[in-house]
Amino acid sequence: MDEGWITAVDRERSDGTSIDRAAVQQRSLRVLVLSQVLSGAGLAAGVTVGALLGEDMLGSTRFSGLPAALLTLGSAAAALLVGMVSDRHGRRPGLALGYSAGAVGGVGVATSAVIDSPALLLLSLVVYGAGSATNLQARYAGGDLAALGGRGTAISTVLVATTVGAVAAPNLVGPTGGIAESFGIPVLAGPFVLAAIAYALAAAVLTTWLRPDPLLTARALAGQQARLETPGQTGPATVLDLAAVRLGGLTMVVTQVVMIAVMTMTPVHMRDNGHGLGATGLVISLHIALMYLPSPITGRLADRYGPRPVIALGGLALLAAGLLAGAAPEDSVVLLAIALALLGLGWNLGLLGGTTLVAAAVPLEGRARTQGRVDVAVALGGATGGLSGGLVVASTSYATLAAGGGVLALAVLSVALRPSRTPSPADVEVDAG
Repeated sequence: MDEGWITAVDRERSDGTSIDRAAVQQRSLRVLVLSQVLSGAGLAAGVTVGALLGEDMLGSTRFSGLPAALLTLGSAAAALLVGMVSDRHGRRPGLALGYSAGAVGGVGVATSAVIDSPALLLLSLVVYGAGSATNLQARYAGGDLAALGGRGTAISTVLVATTVGAVAAPNLVGPTGGIAESFGIPVLAGPFVLAAIAYALAAAVLTTWLRPDPLLTARALAGQQARLETPGQTGPATVLDLAAVRLGGLTMVVTQVVMIAVMTMTPVHMRDNGHGLGATGLVISLHIALMYLPSPITGRLADRYGPRPVIALGGLALLAAGLLAGAAPEDSVVLLAIALALLGLGWNLGLLGGTTLVAAAVPLEGRARTQGRVDVAVALGGATGGLSGGLVVASTSYATLAAGGGVLALAVLSVALRPSRTPSPADVEVDAG
């Protein structure tokens, strides 16, 4: 742990003063928002052209989903590592480590394109996935110090900040590609150079300014509160509610599978039907905007009505997105844009609903580690979606993939509609840390 901060907390207690929870929360949110703006650019830059670069370097549409699969496999390993480091030492070192790895991966992908090395490309994509995992892990940091009735809003504040960089980055594909080409770097490698810079800056922001650490502060406050509580008072979760974690995790996994599979293959589908990078960037920008921009509304809905209705809305949006994308004429950019916007909205509702469910079910001790394990499953789901997307399109069609993803989203609805109940002793376990 950050011993210097814990010592400072103990010193404050001995002076008879207390930590200003609201002030530390507001400072943490401001720093997290800035880091998310930067990391959003890194996240989206690779998403837009990853499948295209993979198809060019590997020589087959069948393998165009492999970059997304490797990226998400890397994000699975990174989610576990970031969760473990954060649990032991705090959010700041965990998140900064993840973004730094993402920056190294971005440099590796660009280098692989320059020297035309498929092996380096595949290895670098795994490392690059750490940036994606860290971008998602940061949402949990927003909820560490949140009031019990405002956790969804706090998480959504961090998530929505990704919108700025994530929406701008796909539209920079053309300009960054042109700049890269002027330096002898392949056009499709340009966005990965941008991603490396963005991730490196996000790591620097967190390392410099995320002080005091929100998770370590929350633990110190919980210890302080425990000595003041009287019987009957309620506070943060003290046991791990396994049933809620499973339900929230399943929601996020299915949502990620559907979103990654359809989103990854949309640029390939559009290029195969004569659409340029400009049209592709516009469609992906709209998709990413709806992934993050509705977050404040989604967070408030989760706080007011609970996560289950939000999850149900997400399942319906994913179903509509898959059916519309599958039925859209090949020359219709407008219908594809609407379908991808619905896909992004469904992802937003499912992710925030599932995250809020998990965040409320995990105690402070072991919280980051448990959240990291959930995100491992989410990342593996994304890897499955990315890899299967290319295989399905190569063997059938994009329409089949999109419609199938929509039908799979019905699993999210089944989770949301399952009756909730008070956890029994069989459903909970003490998290011993």
